[in-house]
Formats: sequence, structure tokens, C-alpha cells
Amino acid sequence: MSSESTEVWAGWYRDRRGAEAVTIAAHGRQLRTRIRGVEYEGATFAALQPAGAHGVLSSCVLEWDIPLPVDLDGAVQRATLSCLLTLGEPQPDGSLDRADLNLTLHYGGAAYESGVAGGDFGDALARIQKQLPPGAELGALSPADA
Repeated sequence: MSSESTEVWAGWYRDRRGAEAVTIAAHGRQLRTRIRGVEYEGATFAALQPAGAHGVLSSCVLEWDIPLPVDLDGAVQRATLSCLLTLGEPQPDGSLDRADLNLTLHYGGAAYESGVAGGDFGDALARIQKQLPPGAELGALSPADA
């Protein structure tokens, strides 16, 4: 049995057909979700694809919250990272015309925001880290740093 745990986050999926509540599971470096009865998996949110099929999730918006600890001078405090990923239209080469990620960290009565084109989660978190007060450090996402 693996020592890695699975983290599950609640969220929303929206597209032209409407919206539905979803859960996103992160286990190790793999993400999974079920949308309208179809299982999607991938190493990053912007690379989710139908399990056992080709193509990527596209033409939609995913929204979810992640509890994220913030360490301030040795004291761990709770914060919430609100995530909004907009996935554009598929291109002939299989890529998407856009993948825009917007993160907002709700911490200490303030909101710290970051938006990046391309959906790079690490870059967006680094931008938020730079905005935090001196001595504050983002905790690790567990178990995946999608």
C-alpha cells in the first residue's frame, strides 16, 4: 500500500451546457475528477484528459478551493486558496488556445491574487508568495502541487 495520501477538494465545473458540482482528487502527482459521468485524469489541471482516451478537457471553467497552511514566524495558520481555471478551445494540434489560472489566497483578513496565462500553478503560487507579509511562507500543497 502506498504511503501517499489522497486529498479531495470540492468545486464546480461550468461549460456551455451548464454547471455541476465536482470533486477533484489529488494522489501523488496525479489528479482525477468525474464530469458528467466521464473520468478525467492528468498530471496538472490544464492537462486533464478522459481516462483511456485522447484529447484534453477544454471549453470550460473549473473552480475549487484548497486549504493551504501559511507559516508565519513558526506558527502555522489556516488559509484558503481559491482557484479558477479557464480552459479555452481545442486547436488542430491538440493544444488549447488558452489556459488561464487565477488564484486568490484568503489569509489573515486579506486576499492575495495572482493570474497566469498557461495555467502554471507553481508560477501563480510564487507570485502570491511575493505578496505575503515578511516572515509568512506558503505551506506545501499536499499531496500534489498541481
